[in-house]
Amino acid sequence: MSNVGSPDSSRLGFFLLSEESLIQVLLELQGNPSFCVLNSNYIKLLFTFRDLSLPPYSSFNHSYPITSPNEYSLFFANCAPESAVSMNVRTELYNLDGRGREKDFLSAGLTQLPSLYFCFSVLYFGFLAYWFFICFQNKKSVHRIHLLMGVLVVMKALNLLCAAEDKHYVKVTGTPHGWDVLFYIFQFIRVVLLFTVIVLIGTGWSFLKPFLQEKEKKVLMIVIPLQVLANIASIVIGETGPFIKDWVTWNQVLLLVDIICCCAIIFPIVWSIRSLRETSKTDGKAARNLAKLTLFRQFYIVVIGYLYFTRIVVFALRTIAAYKYQWVASAAEEIASLAFYAIIFYMFRPVEKNEYFALDDEEEEAAELALRDEEFEL
Repeated sequence: MSNVGSPDSSRLGFFLLSEESLIQVLLELQGNPSFCVLNSNYIKLLFTFRDLSLPPYSSFNHSYPITSPNEYSLFFANCAPESAVSMNVRTELYNLDGRGREKDFLSAGLTQLPSLYFCFSVLYFGFLAYWFFICFQNKKSVHRIHLLMGVLVVMKALNLLCAAEDKHYVKVTGTPHGWDVLFYIFQFIRVVLLFTVIVLIGTGWSFLKPFLQEKEKKVLMIVIPLQVLANIASIVIGETGPFIKDWVTWNQVLLLVDIICCCAIIFPIVWSIRSLRETSKTDGKAARNLAKLTLFRQFYIVVIGYLYFTRIVVFALRTIAAYKYQWVASAAEEIASLAFYAIIFYMFRPVEKNEYFALDDEEEEAAELALRDEEFEL
C-alpha cells in the first residue's frame, strides 16, 4: 500500500453486497461522491485493514453466521484519499450440497441452469430435425428464408448446449473452461440471425418477393451493427461487474440498443401490411390478399408479444423472484422463445398447397368485404 500521508486503515476493507442493495449503494455514491461505502447501512462489512494482525504476516480469520441468506458479491473498497493498494486476491465462493460434501460454485438460484439449458438444447435439436423433414416433404415450396430459419435453430441449439456446458463447469469447478467463449460466439450469431430473420419475414423476402427495397435494406443496416454493439455490451456486463468504471454505462447502452432494435424490426411488418392493403384495392385478388394480411397481422402480434414478454415480464421475474428461484426467469424466457419459434415456423412453413387460396366466388366476395373493414389497421 502506497500513500502520501498515513491512511486510516479502517477506510479500507472487504464487504458483501446483494444485488438489491447494489442500487441503493450506487444512489448513495451518486448523491455524495465523497461518501465511503464502508459506512453504508446496505452492505455486510466483513473486515477492514484495522482488523488485520500485525505485519509482516498480516491475516484475519473469522466465521460469520448466515443471518440473511441471499446472493452476495464480494467487494473491496478504498476510501482513503491519495492512497493506492495492490494485492493478489484469490476468492472461492460456493455452497455445499445437502450432505455438506460437494461444492457448488453456482449461486443457489442458478444451480438448476445446466440441466435446464441442456433440456432445451435437446428440444431445439429435435425441432431442427422436424423442420428439415417439413422442408424435405415440401421441397418445391422451400425458399431461402426457410433455410435461414433452419440455420437460426442450429445456432439456438448450439448456444443452449454451450450455455449448459458453461454453467456445468462453473458449477463443478468454478471456471467455465473455455465454454464461455463458445457461448458468446453462438449467442452473437444467434441474436443477429434472429433479428435478421424477423426483418426478412416482415418484408416478405424470398416467399413474397425476391428482393429488398432500399428502406428495408436500411433497417438491416441499422439493426445488425446495433446488435454487434449490444453483444459487446452483453459480454462486458457478463464478464465483469460494478468494479469497472463504465459498468453502469454498458448496462444503459445494452438497454438503449435493445429498445432501438425491437422498434426497428416492427417497421418492415407494418410496411408489408400497408402494402398488401394498397395492393388489394387494385389487383382483384381479395381472398389471397386477405390471407396474407391475416398472416402478417398475426405475425405482428406474435412479435410484439414475444418482445414484451422477454424484455419486460422476464425482467420483472428476475427482479421480484427470491434468490433461490432466479432460474425461473431463465426458464420462462426459454419457454417463451421456444413457443415463439414454434409459432413463427408454423406460420411460415413451406406448404405446396395452401388452403387459403382454394376459394370459391362467395368466399372471394366475403374477402373483399373483409378488406374494406378497418380491422387490419394498426
